[in-house]
Amino acid sequence: MSLLERFLSIGIVRKAIWRLWYPFLTRRLRGEEVLFLNYAFETEPPAGLPLSPEDEPNRACIQLYHHVASQVDLRGKDVLEVSCGHGGGASWIVRTMQPASYTGLDLNPAGIRFCEQRHQVAGLTFLQGDAQKLPFPDGSFDAVINVEASHCYPDFPRFLAEVARVLRRGGHFLYADFRFSDLFAEWDAAIAAAPMAIVQSRDIGAEVLRGMDRNAARSMALVRERLPGFLHSLGADFAGLPGSRVYVALQTGELRYSSWCFRIS
Repeated sequence: MSLLERFLSIGIVRKAIWRLWYPFLTRRLRGEEVLFLNYAFETEPPAGLPLSPEDEPNRACIQLYHHVASQVDLRGKDVLEVSCGHGGGASWIVRTMQPASYTGLDLNPAGIRFCEQRHQVAGLTFLQGDAQKLPFPDGSFDAVINVEASHCYPDFPRFLAEVARVLRRGGHFLYADFRFSDLFAEWDAAIAAAPMAIVQSRDIGAEVLRGMDRNAARSMALVRERLPGFLHSLGADFAGLPGSRVYVALQTGELRYSSWCFRIS
């Protein structure tokens, strides 16, 4: 690990960086209608998920949300998404999976303002808040969704405890994220100690790589056109461009991308 990576791995510093990075991205990408800040997912052969013409440009990112959220039936449920980004996944789930209510929470106030302006969908609300201090009473939700965000949290076990706290009995935590190899053991230990039972888990690295390939041209154009030159390398990692550190690490096994379904008793 480089000195810079070690510096960014310190919890307080990492949280401060993300507090700046995501509002910066929101300002830079607003005009491009970038509704998803996650990587992507593509099966082989493609599953052919039916999408509206409006959603089709975001197919690969939507397929990651579909993989995570469809692990349980969300119809009629009260759902919380922690770290909802620009709200594309939240909007798609509400429109297609018909939960009773869906709350998208994110630390980035600029992102929440974007979501409130862009996603006018019945039953969908957005709230600024901290993943490690969820602003909800105990037992508020039937399901909690978290897609590709927990690697930014300084205290992942605390986040898992908060998820368990706000879930109702029999509720589910639907989760997907990645870690580099130096954090595999820590990640595995936190998941094993989580106050929820694992229903299923899956390595989805191959599907994420195919999704990155599918999105490569659009992502490369956004990085080149919307970010200053000194941030192109960081933007390439963030976008998962072929040849970037994240992409190569996923190819070689230095990075692991997995999904889980947990249930609380």
